[in-house]
Amino acid sequence: MSSPLPRLVVLVSGYGSNLQAVIDACRDGRIPAKVVAVFSNRKDAYALERARQAGISAVTVTKPRELDRRLYDHVCQEQVAAYQPDWIVLAGWMRILSSEFLDRFPNRVINLHPALPGTFPGADAIQRAFEAFQAGAIQHTGVMVHLVPDEGVDCGPVLGQETVPILTGDTLESLAARVHAVEHRLLVEVLQKVVAHPPTEPLRDLNLDK
Repeated sequence: MSSPLPRLVVLVSGYGSNLQAVIDACRDGRIPAKVVAVFSNRKDAYALERARQAGISAVTVTKPRELDRRLYDHVCQEQVAAYQPDWIVLAGWMRILSSEFLDRFPNRVINLHPALPGTFPGADAIQRAFEAFQAGAIQHTGVMVHLVPDEGVDCGPVLGQETVPILTGDTLESLAARVHAVEHRLLVEVLQKVVAHPPTEPLRDLNLDK
């Protein structure tokens, strides 16, 4: 009797192209896992429609302005936990998770960020990299996938990374397109390796960024 596939819950705030890459890779067997639910903090996020089209539970958890951040994260983690995930994948989730959420899933939350380790943490990373290139400060940017052990912003142990050169004549749009293409591939490659290991095994010791 075969073992059940690892269960993924994906958190997304927007369009969901990285989510689609994960759904497609799970469907065709490149990632031996199953996306069991997609959560968004925005009810109009197209990622939810992608989930519905794939027959995956699509859940909206909006944050009322008056609700404390940690209380909101408590609500989120309770709803996510109901799907019994092996891994939580942040694929364009535009909120910083507090310990109220992260402590429920230790060593099991994975984030995708469109910059290299130690550069351009937070929102608008591609735009900020492009502006730095225009100012002559950098010649390349990149993409990383990392663990989220705590409330630090885009600074957890790196599971995979790839450099993306910035070309003379690039526009913000052309650079963003190349970065997104790398995101789609790198996230799938990392998840292929991650799901082969039990959540209790420390991923930071697996050298997945090689």
